[in-house]
Amino acid sequence: MLALPFIPVALLGIGPYSGLDRQTTVAIPRLAEAGVAIDGSLTEAVWSQAAVLTGFSEYSPVDGRPADDSTEILVWYSAHAIYFGIRAHEPHGAVHAALANRDRIANDDWIEILLDTFNDRRQALVFGVNPLGVQADGTLIETQAGSKDTVDFSADFVYQSQGRVTASGFEVEIRIPFKSIRYQSQPVQQWGLNVVRQVQHSGHRQTWTAARLTAASFLAQSGTLTGLTDLRRGLVLDVNPEFTAKLDGAPGAGAWHYGALDPDFGGNLRWGVTNNLTLTGTAQPDFSQVEADAGQLVSDPREALYFPEKRPFFLEGLEQFNTPNSLVYTRRLIQPVAAVKLTGKVSGFGVGLLSGVDDRAYSASGTDHPLFNILRMRRDLGGQSSAGIVYTDKIDGPDYNRVAGANARIVFGGTHTLAFQAVESFTRTDGATRNAPLWYAALDRTGQHFGYTYSINAIAPDFVAASGFIPRPGLASAVIDHRVTRYGRPGAALESWTGDILLRGRWAYTHLMSGKAPDDQFLHFTSTWKVRGWTLDAAFYLESFGFDSAYYSTYKLLHTVGGVTDTVPFIGRPRIPNYDFLLNLQTPQFRRFNASLLVLPAIQDENFYEWSPAWIVFLQAGLDWRPSDRMRVNLTYLHQQFWRKTDGSTVGRDLVPRVKVEYQAARSLFFRVVGEYAAHWQDSLRDDSRTDDPILIRDPETGVYARAAQQSSNDLRLDWLVSFTPTPGTVMYAGYGSNLTEVEAFAFQNVHRVRDRFFVKVTYLIRAP
Repeated sequence: MLALPFIPVALLGIGPYSGLDRQTTVAIPRLAEAGVAIDGSLTEAVWSQAAVLTGFSEYSPVDGRPADDSTEILVWYSAHAIYFGIRAHEPHGAVHAALANRDRIANDDWIEILLDTFNDRRQALVFGVNPLGVQADGTLIETQAGSKDTVDFSADFVYQSQGRVTASGFEVEIRIPFKSIRYQSQPVQQWGLNVVRQVQHSGHRQTWTAARLTAASFLAQSGTLTGLTDLRRGLVLDVNPEFTAKLDGAPGAGAWHYGALDPDFGGNLRWGVTNNLTLTGTAQPDFSQVEADAGQLVSDPREALYFPEKRPFFLEGLEQFNTPNSLVYTRRLIQPVAAVKLTGKVSGFGVGLLSGVDDRAYSASGTDHPLFNILRMRRDLGGQSSAGIVYTDKIDGPDYNRVAGANARIVFGGTHTLAFQAVESFTRTDGATRNAPLWYAALDRTGQHFGYTYSINAIAPDFVAASGFIPRPGLASAVIDHRVTRYGRPGAALESWTGDILLRGRWAYTHLMSGKAPDDQFLHFTSTWKVRGWTLDAAFYLESFGFDSAYYSTYKLLHTVGGVTDTVPFIGRPRIPNYDFLLNLQTPQFRRFNASLLVLPAIQDENFYEWSPAWIVFLQAGLDWRPSDRMRVNLTYLHQQFWRKTDGSTVGRDLVPRVKVEYQAARSLFFRVVGEYAAHWQDSLRDDSRTDDPILIRDPETGVYARAAQQSSNDLRLDWLVSFTPTPGTVMYAGYGSNLTEVEAFAFQNVHRVRDRFFVKVTYLIRAP
């Protein structure tokens, strides 16, 4: 008998490829896709010829151990698509699976396929599914601190998936058309690949490759698909005609009055210029949101609140515009008349180019159309490092704001990241021009048991980013943060403990440059325990805030001496020390609910209303309740209250309860009702803890000082929405939103409408064959 040479099974093309055994280079087979139905049943003969990925490892909360749950991933490709089959075994607990809306599967068991189609180990397309095949997709970009394993679910890709729960776990089929993604232009390609599994009954996260939590890069630990050839995208041309109609109501003479129906037509265009470049355009779009931004509390009134981008045109390719310090913030383009965007990757350069013309209602004059031009480019360097430039330009009539800068991210030693940024802004307003710098540097180490972050960030007072988001210019901040982590033994109740000590100084920019001590000083002690899916954070904060004369420049006191009353300057105490505790508890993802509670009681903290010491309580509670596999109820409650230490009276209070109820009639059809109440109360202000004189505040419009009298507002917003979304790009919305108010908080008597709106929106995706 002729002896046959020994050939490892993994070299035959179908595997199994065990991540535990470091068999992470996969020869993916090319097969004919005829007769394959995406139905969640891996019974077609073609699946027996697929490459098999096995041998998953624990990633979180403790890495470096074999996974408790068995997972098999089948993968192959055809001329037009790549296919994944999932067999997830679950012998230890119940599978968490619900019929949910797109990107709302975080409470379920889920699998994420991470495809690094440019094989650069810096960015990946993420295709997630729950056990029923409900999709959650986005991107993972490792160009900013804290982003190494955090997925941005903004993007929506067109792909097919279907799943089912089985006696041993669940199975899912996925088909990703090449038409829906960008990739290299080489005739033979290698793609990076990893697979992440979340097991909700244990709270554990598992990966196909033996990825380490402490590595500076997650994507650098991916496996590789080899031998991809002759990929056929065809013509990539998507046309989205769009129709919207709105009917606005407001109080009229003796009755509620609705204006004329306001219909509008617009459209979007997406063209795949090459395999790795995409051009998108929009004309007369309707950029109204279908869900209002959730209410936020203001902890420091000197800082602007950030609201995330939700509009589909801006979300696609948004990852290409990421920069440190948020120099690109697309919500600055409020209501574009038209916009065009080019995104992709060419010869190692990531490219993002956006131009848009905003409505004249948002110009300073009210007659000009603000023009935005934004360019972001990044270049891959050796290993996981990269460097980039950014240029933004906003022109508003004769005025402009231009920002130009560069940044780099250097990864070395497997656990260290060095980042820096240098930017200059050039601004002309009313004929006067000025320029100012922004600069940033950071060194981070992510060790198994010990890590640290050293950083400094400085923004000059005249720095302006009209196309970005700078919450508070004119500040500089330096951080020294050391952390220690210990892990429990396998099977132990305590999975991990992390202790963190953070020292931070914050200056007015000019004070830093003149060598002064920090205006605000922070020393934070934090401990985090993870116990069988539960997470508890406990912290003690020692802080000291200096008097901000610029913020209180509009304050004066009404002072009376010898029967004579006059206005005198408001001169606050030089410094207020703070002593805060924090407790934050998060439950595991139980099958029917999960909850969180954050409580911050302050023995003493700053009362920004009057610049005096105060007792403060901040509370944030949340509950996600799933009474059935089709219904989701989200309850949140925010509470913030300030008491004067001098007499215990309340100076300010904010209460914001919110409830959102969603019912998923089918994967493509859901109903939503949202109600949010925002109750604000502020006492008459006085020079508390000093003179007790009444406070006057200058009106910015008239320049007149007026008494800071007691004030309150009690606003209620109610929304409902019906949504039908068979595929991304084809959407039908019908909804209603109403703003109401009342005099007494939570009395629900004499509630009256302030304004309301009915709206419908229809878009249809026409895709070239």
